[in-house]
Amino acid sequence: INAEYMGDLESEMNQFGFTIVSTLITDIQPEHSVKVAMNKINAAARERVAAVDKAEAEKIAVVKAAEGDAESKRLSGVGLAEQRKAVILGLKESIRSFSSATADISQQEVMELLLLNQYFDTMKDISHHSQQSTMFVPHTPNMVKEFGKQIREAVFTADP
Repeated sequence: INAEYMGDLESEMNQFGFTIVSTLITDIQPEHSVKVAMNKINAAARERVAAVDKAEAEKIAVVKAAEGDAESKRLSGVGLAEQRKAVILGLKESIRSFSSATADISQQEVMELLLLNQYFDTMKDISHHSQQSTMFVPHTPNMVKEFGKQIREAVFTADP
């Protein structure tokens, strides 16, 4: 714009003996429709950048939430494994103590007694803590023995 304006101005002013050295344009006032179009272009570019930034922030939040959930599940698994390990060690010690105290009871009978005790503890927990569902469990003295048999069979079957 400056070069074109200077060329036009110089050709007009040369007729009167003036030489134009340079021109300085300080304020351009385009038509209103041009201003509106330019503002829309600038606004669209800013909205694109904002949308990319927002999407990136949402992605980071989702990734961090997934990482937190994965770590929580990992720690839960570690805790559950440690809990089971402690239960097994406790059962082993209980069987050993009970068997040595009473010579006429086999280790299998001690194990069935411990399973019966655990069964009753589980029934008590279900009755005290379960508020939203009902669970029907066959409840006869023979069922505890049958549960023990099923557990032993599952363990021995799974053992390579």
